[in-house]
Amino acid sequence: MKLVVVRHGESEYNESNLFSGWEDVALTEKGIREAKAAGRIIKKMDISFDVAYTSVLKRSIKSLQYILDEIGQEWLPIHKTWRLNERSYGALQRLNKAETAERCGKELVDGWRKSYAILPPLLDVSDPRHPCHDPRYRHVDPHLLPAGESLKTTLDRVLPCWTDRIAPHLINGENVLIVSHRNTLRALLKYLDHLSDEAIVHVDVPTGTPIIYEFDHELNILSKKELAKEPSAGE
Repeated sequence: MKLVVVRHGESEYNESNLFSGWEDVALTEKGIREAKAAGRIIKKMDISFDVAYTSVLKRSIKSLQYILDEIGQEWLPIHKTWRLNERSYGALQRLNKAETAERCGKELVDGWRKSYAILPPLLDVSDPRHPCHDPRYRHVDPHLLPAGESLKTTLDRVLPCWTDRIAPHLINGENVLIVSHRNTLRALLKYLDHLSDEAIVHVDVPTGTPIIYEFDHELNILSKKELAKEPSAGE
């Protein structure tokens, strides 16, 4: 069984060096090209998928749609879940990363961004950026909605989706495509690859670069490969 995971293409906040988190920002033109290029790379692997998973944020949803169009599997069942959203950067969301480092100090901001367990400044529930004000989360237990997350708590959020929804597909012999976000996928890779808290700090997931896992029926990893990123048109 095969699992392919892809980080969405470049977003407007990536381009502007802003903290995105749960902010619902669009792909750039480069991001669209990256998503399409990822689809062409996956097409070469000749994988027939059974199901796809993505977040409820449009940069991930749109990237998945471009990939499915490239591989000719637009009919695939798609499951959107908030558990595959990007890590919530809390009160840092919408702020410029360089300006925040200059104002708060690089060491502090690096701790918020790159450590495994340090939480960013949290959102107050009265803040309009808090997900409790977003109608797409109206059916989610408010106590589960994050005001800000570390990579550790992001993994805590992602694991139920993996255990209860994604892993059973693989156990049943199905191939799964996941299009999600940088830190969401880093959290999942930490779990799958049994990485230490220290090791995961040095792992990145570039935009539009597919990673393919092959499992046996007991979900032991038989192989893992990061597929070479194809230069997108216009670059």
